[in-house]
Amino acid sequence: MNISEVGARAGLPAKTIRYYEEIGLIHPQRGANGYRHFRETDLHKLAFIGRARGLGFSIEDCRALLALYEDKARASADVKALAERHLEQIAAKLSELRAMQRVLSDLVGACCGDARPDCPILSGLASPAR
Repeated sequence: MNISEVGARAGLPAKTIRYYEEIGLIHPQRGANGYRHFRETDLHKLAFIGRARGLGFSIEDCRALLALYEDKARASADVKALAERHLEQIAAKLSELRAMQRVLSDLVGACCGDARPDCPILSGLASPAR
């Protein structure tokens, strides 16, 4: 498969695939003409990485997950620990987003949104964080 074929099948843009190759996540074969040739195993890895990235795993987490996937002697506890750490990070981000939502909701609720120049939203943004 060429890069456009594997990209279409994996649901990834060619630029992303080239980046994954550059950082060593995948290693497609090269033809005599220098063009990349992707095998089914490359497609599988790209789809795997795409799903992991879709769940918010970092590139380094994806590298670790791929290594664990390919290690038939792996302990599922290692995979679970990595996933649990990521889940904790997601929970922390959600908490931060909820706090942001509360502050912004208060600011929006305090603004009349009329023709007057005074605006609690701008005043709130100009104030030091509490």
